[in-house]
Formats: sequence, structure tokens, C-alpha cells
Amino acid sequence: MRILLADGRSKVRYALRVLLEGQQGLEVVAEAVNAEDLIVKVRESCPDVVLIDWDLPGLNRTRTLENLRKDHPGIRVIAMSGRPEAGQAALDAGVDSFIHKTSPPDLLLAVINKWEQVSK
Repeated sequence: MRILLADGRSKVRYALRVLLEGQQGLEVVAEAVNAEDLIVKVRESCPDVVLIDWDLPGLNRTRTLENLRKDHPGIRVIAMSGRPEAGQAALDAGVDSFIHKTSPPDLLLAVINKWEQVSK
């Protein structure tokens, strides 16, 4: 699966990249640091999954998700936040899954692996 990481913090993107690329069948194809960068990178890299910080700089959550879905109907979106209360808002806005940033890494991998199995 091709994954795009969107987080304003380079340390978070690095940690996610190391985690994901250590798994067979997962490839990080791009990274975005803000919402504008996210839209450009999605167009350029055509990922299967976008892993997005729900507090990404410049993010208009509803409009950005609508644009992603319109331009890339099959894309899966996982929102992440350090704020647990953001989970329901993210799901209501249309993300496919929400992961708290303090959740065990295995939870993120389980969500992605489930989608990978379905797409095969």
C-alpha cells in the first residue's frame, strides 16, 4: 500500500515512516507539512492511504476531505491527534479511521493491514 504522511512535525513524520516502511507491503510515497502541501502531494503520488494530523497547519477539515474524496474516490484517510476528543469530530467529517497519537503502533498497523487484505 502506498501511504502519504501529513504532519507538521518532522519527528512525527520520521517516526511514522520508520514504523510503516518496516512492514512488508507498505511504502511511504510522500510527506506533507501543511494542508496546501497535502493536496499537491496527493495529486503527485496517488497514495492508497493518507495518514493526516487532524491539527495539520492550514487544514480546513471538511473541505479538504471533500476535495480528496472527489479527486481520489478510493483513497482511505486515517486521522491522528493527541486530543482524544478530536476522534468523533474526525469520524463525523468523513475520515475512515481515527487513531490517538499515544495509541500503540500496532493499532495503526492493524487498520492499514485490514485495508490491505480487503484490497487484494
